[in-house]
Amino acid sequence: MKMQRFFISIVINIGLLFTIAQSLRFELESGHTKCIAEDIKSNSMTVGHYAIHNPNEGHALPESHKITVKVTSAFGNSYHSSENVQSGQFAFQAVEAGDYMTCFFAIDHQPPLKIPIDFDWKSGVAAKDWSNVAKKGSVDAMEYELKKLADTITSIHEEMFYLREREREMQELNKVTNSRMAWLSFLSLVVCLSVAGMQVWHLKSFFEKKKLI
Repeated sequence: MKMQRFFISIVINIGLLFTIAQSLRFELESGHTKCIAEDIKSNSMTVGHYAIHNPNEGHALPESHKITVKVTSAFGNSYHSSENVQSGQFAFQAVEAGDYMTCFFAIDHQPPLKIPIDFDWKSGVAAKDWSNVAKKGSVDAMEYELKKLADTITSIHEEMFYLREREREMQELNKVTNSRMAWLSFLSLVVCLSVAGMQVWHLKSFFEKKKLI
C-alpha cells in the first residue's frame, strides 16, 4: 500500500509539470501597463487571482491604488475585463489555443506610484479545486488520489498531442520559410548579376565612346 501511494505521488508530481501554474509578485508603475502571457491549449480550464499587496494589514489601501485588468486571447478576444479595482479573479475554459495575455494598467499619478501586485495564474490540472472535489464526493483518500491521477494522466495525454501538433506546425513553418529564403537568395543573386552585367556594359560603352578600347 505504501509503495502504491508512493508511485501515485511520483506520477502526480511528474504530471503537474505539464500544467501551467504561475504565482508572482511584481510592481506596476502608475501610468504604465504590464502584460503577462501564458501558452494555453484549447479546452483547458484556467483561473487567475490578482490583488494589490497591502504591506499594512488591517489598514485600507489608499484610493490611488486602483488597477485595470484585461485578459485577451492571441486572436484579440476578451475573456476578462475589470476597471479601477484593488483585487479580482477570472475563470474560463480556453476556446482558442495559443498565448493568452493578462495586462495590468494603473492610472497615472504625480508623483508616480509603484503598486505591488500579487498574481496567481493556474491552468490545466492545477486550476481545479481538488479539496472541493474530495469534500463533495465524500471519497476516501485513495479514491481521491486516483481521481486526481486519472485527470493528470488525461492532461498529460492531451498535452502530448498538443505539443505534437505545435511541432508539426513549426516544421511546416520552417519548410515554408526555407523555401522563401531560397527563392529570395536566388532572386538576390539574379539582381546582383544583372546589375553587374549592366555596369560592365555601361563601362564598355563609355570606353568605346572615348576610344579607350
